[in-house]
Amino acid sequence: DILFPYIKENVREYLQTHWEEEECQQDVSLLRKQAEEDSHLDGAVPIPAWSGSGGDDPQRTIQAVVDNVCWQMALDRKTTALKQLQGHMWRAAFAAGRVKAEFFEDVVPAVRKWREAGMKVYIYSSGSVEAQKLLFGHSTEGDILELVDGHFDTKIGHKVESESYRKIASSIGCATNNILFLTDVTLEASAAEEADVHVAVVVRPGNAGLTDDEKTYYSLITSFSELYLPSS
Repeated sequence: DILFPYIKENVREYLQTHWEEEECQQDVSLLRKQAEEDSHLDGAVPIPAWSGSGGDDPQRTIQAVVDNVCWQMALDRKTTALKQLQGHMWRAAFAAGRVKAEFFEDVVPAVRKWREAGMKVYIYSSGSVEAQKLLFGHSTEGDILELVDGHFDTKIGHKVESESYRKIASSIGCATNNILFLTDVTLEASAAEEADVHVAVVVRPGNAGLTDDEKTYYSLITSFSELYLPSS
């Protein structure tokens, strides 16, 4: 409700403010490359090259980037190019105090309890690692980055692919069947289960609804306080 509308409302201003910076140009370059890969898709928005010479007005390219970002977000795409730009925009917003991350009230106490019991906590999100660190570093609960042992994003693989969960397990030196994955997306839950990872589906206000079969099949929780995990 806050972070994604912020991108749409501020992407033009951000691009115009940071256009000459190398990081911004790298973001645009990655988005252009993604746009080329997407050229076969219905409604895809191409991003023309910008020469960078003094007489070349970047406004046409900026407009194309704005349109491309809005198109991708309308389709809820999780491309690395989009996530990278979003992460950089959120970093600037968090640093300026324009936004703060909000957590459900049960989350932080539960995570503290798990860690006190010797468990490790990792985040796996389609949002970039950088964006994750911003969320946990600038929250209404303060800086709670210390509660997270590591971060993963789609660079390790997409969340609907079972191989991603095997790679994460290997990366943290843990058997897949010693991992519990929490998600609100049943396609992700299915992929994790396929990799022999335990799953609980989190039901929160505003999440997509579940079918009767999904409600019957998956372990459902409405709060992290409902999880009773064995101490490691």
